[in-house]
Amino acid sequence: MTRWLPDLESYYRFHARFYDATRWAFLFGRNDLLGQIQERLSPRRVLEVGCGTGTNLRKLGLLYPDASLTGVDLSSDMLGKAKKKLERWSDRVRLLEGQFPDVPSEGEPFDLILFSYSLSMINPGWKEAIAAARSRLRPGGSLAVVDFHDSPFGGFNRWMELNHVRLGAHLLEELQRTAEKNDHRVSKAFLGIWRFFTFLS
Repeated sequence: MTRWLPDLESYYRFHARFYDATRWAFLFGRNDLLGQIQERLSPRRVLEVGCGTGTNLRKLGLLYPDASLTGVDLSSDMLGKAKKKLERWSDRVRLLEGQFPDVPSEGEPFDLILFSYSLSMINPGWKEAIAAARSRLRPGGSLAVVDFHDSPFGGFNRWMELNHVRLGAHLLEELQRTAEKNDHRVSKAFLGIWRFFTFLS
């Protein structure tokens, strides 16, 4: 993944300015996954890998007012947005800059680890990221993922690669392989130009 880091940092240095204003239009499934989490879980320690501008952490902070929240992201510009968004909860939020899983997570294991449209950008290293997340969960803890799945259109796949995203259904396959029990769903976006998935174990 090291060879991707300078490009990704530059990419998000630019995109952080308008990320929240645009990503709602195609990062589908995030609210659905948070709804599933709310129905099933009561986490006390939460980690989001690739927390970006802190949108999910803010929603989780509202759902779980007693939970401690940790966010990891390699972009200082995105974390700057998140810090402002989560300022009201500075006593229970930690924002760490770095590449997961190299960033240390101090303290007890987590009850919930969330990847929201971040695993597909960890290339190479996505398998290691999944394994590292599982190793940092407490026994019985939950791994939650929402991400791009695949597309039948080669041109779209190539365009996503230019934006540091790898499609190909590999993520859900690995997540299912490494989880005894899970709930997952694959859904179409924009009439099937691509598909996205949600996963909760």
